[in-house]
Amino acid sequence: MKAARFSRFGGPEVLEVVDLPDPHPGAREIRIKVRAAGVNAGDWQKRQGLLDQELPQTLGYEAAGLVDEIGDDVPGVAVGDRVFGISPYGAAQAESAVLSHWAPVPDPLDYARAAAIPVAAETAARSLDQLGVTAGRTVLVNGASGSVGSAAVQLAVARGARVIGTGSPGTHDALRALGAEPVAYGAGMPERVRAVVPSGVDLALDVAGSGVLPELVALAGAPERVITVADFSGARQTGVRFSRGDTGRATYALAQVARLAETGRFSIQVGRTFPLTEVADAHRCGEAGAARGKLVLLMD
Repeated sequence: MKAARFSRFGGPEVLEVVDLPDPHPGAREIRIKVRAAGVNAGDWQKRQGLLDQELPQTLGYEAAGLVDEIGDDVPGVAVGDRVFGISPYGAAQAESAVLSHWAPVPDPLDYARAAAIPVAAETAARSLDQLGVTAGRTVLVNGASGSVGSAAVQLAVARGARVIGTGSPGTHDALRALGAEPVAYGAGMPERVRAVVPSGVDLALDVAGSGVLPELVALAGAPERVITVADFSGARQTGVRFSRGDTGRATYALAQVARLAETGRFSIQVGRTFPLTEVADAHRCGEAGAARGKLVLLMD
């Protein structure tokens, strides 16, 4: 099968599409013929040598496609089913991928939009769980217009929370459509939030990593009421929790968002799509911030 891989650390030019043996699912796993695979910041962090140090490395943690092989002890799925899900092996940007967690692709979604969901939905649900977002709480999502941010907005709204979302003015209509009350980010953001919620917010989630954790702590009232998924050093300086998947993943979110998407209450915007052979261009686009929305690789 064809797969994206790199054999040395560096810029997008180190990426190549190579032939690798077909993977096979183990117990409680399935294999899909990949139709689309999401691209995330973690992919270029791996490529730059900021994460795992082993070489060579494949790429991709989320994909959508057709089930074509099923491991042992896997009820409720059949060959030919359309699914989207998470690959634990970091090898989803390929013609075939093994998934450990999955859900049916909702009828309203094509493969590209389905492949854009898993990582954002799991990250958002995990962070909301750790914050304790429930009905009646007011939560501020800093960076609400991105993939994880928009997922967090939609999932928090589904829980019955009031959501304040920061984003550029050009994103405010989209944030309102998701159920958030938009506030412009940048200088003066805390004052704009207090104009909407004079007493501050109950909880805050930072997905932008824009250096505003002290302001979020002030708005929420205490460091333990704030979580970041994007500012590790800021979290250490402020006492804010940094959410990471190695403390338990919210994989249940896949089935939840599939149900919401079926009724038009959940989606992730796809910014641009690329064929697998142009994976380097997808990295360049993502690192430059040249597309609003998720980047997705499409298989021929």
